[in-house]
Amino acid sequence: MSLRRDVRDVSRGWRWGRTQLVPASAEPHRPAPVSRAFPTAWARTPAAVALRGAVQRFGLRPLVHSQVAVEVNGREALDALRGPVVFVANHCSHLDAPLVLTTLPERWRRNTVVAAAADYFFDTWPRAVGSTMAFSTFPIERRGGDSGSQAVDLLFTGWSVLVFPEGTRSADGWTGEFRLGAARLALDAGVPVVPVAIRGSFPAMPRGRSWPVPGRRPVRVRYGMPVHPVRGEDPALLTERLRGEVARLLDEDATDWYGALRRSAEGATPSPAGPEASRWRRVWAATEPLEVDRVAARRSPWRSGRR
Repeated sequence: MSLRRDVRDVSRGWRWGRTQLVPASAEPHRPAPVSRAFPTAWARTPAAVALRGAVQRFGLRPLVHSQVAVEVNGREALDALRGPVVFVANHCSHLDAPLVLTTLPERWRRNTVVAAAADYFFDTWPRAVGSTMAFSTFPIERRGGDSGSQAVDLLFTGWSVLVFPEGTRSADGWTGEFRLGAARLALDAGVPVVPVAIRGSFPAMPRGRSWPVPGRRPVRVRYGMPVHPVRGEDPALLTERLRGEVARLLDEDATDWYGALRRSAEGATPSPAGPEASRWRRVWAATEPLEVDRVAARRSPWRSGRR
């Protein structure tokens, strides 16, 4: 056994192929590769918008609603608004963007683009083309960069932008901290922010799954009244207001409008970050089944149009 071990150790230390032994600190400098921004302007041309509208109405919406029972509330908050706006929502699942896009009224869905992580949705051309065509995504750097200027330009040209301020999907179903990007975007463009609360998407399709859990689980999408940024407002304060509104909507969805409003006024809204507990207990609590909307559960997923 000792001879075998000695042979193995020698083979590991042998310079196979005469590899040059140069410490990393002595290697010559190589400039970092220049990233190439994926072009997305083509996806906002009239022809692409018309094609995407057909894909979302006759393909994406029936597909999503055949896998989960969707209930939508608060959409009347958009009736008095004229775009563009920034939509902000909590993020638990890859279902979230399709849920928002397929529950928006037609005039909003047609003019809404989705900020998507450049390092995930735009790492390969097929994935970039597919997400851009189906969801009208545009790349945004999660670690900062100049992609925020593109979002501002889109708002200035009349497009509404859907942003998930957490920057990534929740690992346990609860809401994480909001980054400042969405607030800065609204302040720079001078547009209102529409908060959106999504419940049920985590147990329906948590991380690690590429398809929803069987059983057409209930999912709720609740739109809130627009939040108007104040000129000169600190982005951190606006971010705190936005997170508070999403938390209130989650509370409203779990209880009732008046009770959630009263708790919000008293500063007693339950934290969307969830309980202080071990991870398995948090996941267990986040996967508690929602009350089933019998009407939504029975509704045919092939029915399109406003509801």
